[in-house]
Amino acid sequence: MKNLKNYLALSLIISAIVFTGCGDDDAPEAENPEEEINRVIMTFTPVDENDTPTGSGVVTVDWFDADLEGPGVPEQDDIVLVANTTYLLSWGIELVLNGETEDILGDDISKEQDQHQFFYSFTTDIFDTPAGNGNIDAREDDAVIYLDKDENDLPVGLSTRWTTGDAATGTFTTVLKHQPPANGTAVKTATSTTADGGTDIDLNWDLTISASN
Repeated sequence: MKNLKNYLALSLIISAIVFTGCGDDDAPEAENPEEEINRVIMTFTPVDENDTPTGSGVVTVDWFDADLEGPGVPEQDDIVLVANTTYLLSWGIELVLNGETEDILGDDISKEQDQHQFFYSFTTDIFDTPAGNGNIDAREDDAVIYLDKDENDLPVGLSTRWTTGDAATGTFTTVLKHQPPANGTAVKTATSTTADGGTDIDLNWDLTISASN
C-alpha cells in the first residue's frame, strides 16, 4: 500500500510539471499560413501617358486549378500584348470550390498589404519599361514600376505599369510573397526578396508581344 501511495504521489507531481510546461505562456506563436488560392486573373489595361485607360484593348488572362492540389492539370491562358503600348496590370485572386467563390485578394491580401509583395521576372528587355529582366533574381538591379505602397511606404504590386517594346515572344513569371512578421521582427522590408517568407503564387506565363491587335 505504501508503494502504491508513493507511485500516485509521483504521478501527480509529473502531471503537474507537464501541465505547467504546456501552459499558454509557453505556447508557440500562431503561424500566418500562405493563402489558399486556385484562381488567378491578371488584367492588362492599355493607358495613355497619364495612366488613363484608353477604352479598348484590355487583355485578361486566367489561371485556374479546379481541383486545387489534386492531380488535374490547371487551365492557363497565354499573355498576348500589343507592341509599343503602355498597360496597367491589376489582379484578381480567388478560391473557387463547390460553386462558391472567395475573394482572397479583397478579403486577405488587400487587408494585409504590409505582409505581401508581388515580384516579377520576364524575358530580358521584352518590355521598354521596366527594363532588364525583373526583380525576382535581383531586386535592386531591375526595378519594377509599382504604383501602390503599403502603410510602411513599401511596394505591394496590386497595380504596376508596363510598356511593351517591339514584337517578340518570351515568358513572364509572377510571384506573390507572403511575409508576415516573425518573432516580432518585420520580414517585408525595403530589401526583402523572394527568398523571404512564404509563397502564395508562383506562375510562369507564355508572353507574346504582337505587332498589332
